[in-house]
Amino acid sequence: MDQDASEQAGHDVSRRRLLKGAALAAVPYALLPSVPAAARPRIVDHPFAVWMAADPANFTASARPLSHPVDRVVIHVTQSSYTNALGIFTNPRKKVSAHYVVRSVDGYVAQCVREHDIAWHAGNWDYNTRSVGIEHEGWVDRPGYFTDSLYEGSARLTAAICARFGIPKDRAHIIGHYEVPGTDHTDPGPDWDWARYMQLVNFG
Repeated sequence: MDQDASEQAGHDVSRRRLLKGAALAAVPYALLPSVPAAARPRIVDHPFAVWMAADPANFTASARPLSHPVDRVVIHVTQSSYTNALGIFTNPRKKVSAHYVVRSVDGYVAQCVREHDIAWHAGNWDYNTRSVGIEHEGWVDRPGYFTDSLYEGSARLTAAICARFGIPKDRAHIIGHYEVPGTDHTDPGPDWDWARYMQLVNFG
């Protein structure tokens, strides 16, 4: 083996060691669950949200606020886990969606429908056309799901929506699902702390 060949072999060995070390260093990250490609677009309306698209069969494409004024935020509770709620929105047979879902444990926000489109969340077409719907992981009779992180993450989201659309930050415009005319829903339920939530929306 001549000198040039020997030097090249040395470089190859060093490179293999470097790559091997990099691969070993990456192992803990490789073990983490990967994020689906559909969850990684560059366009979301809320900077703290991750995209988890609802099926197009579950909402109406639109051009709000040009097509319809937006003057409400509707607060929901999923009555299911965060994961199950997202699964429902991706099932084209369900015919339901919300713009956002907030996770209980950490306030993590998934966006499922763009704000300019009409999510099917309120059970009232007029309210669907004029509102942004936010689902919160939990059950109306299990207040333990209404964590500090959930309130804070949701309030930050609602405040941003109000700023984008010029919606007043008051209880006339930030409403529970139970306040939508014609609904038979009770969410977010009696354990939802409206006073605390509105304080966070306005001053958090």
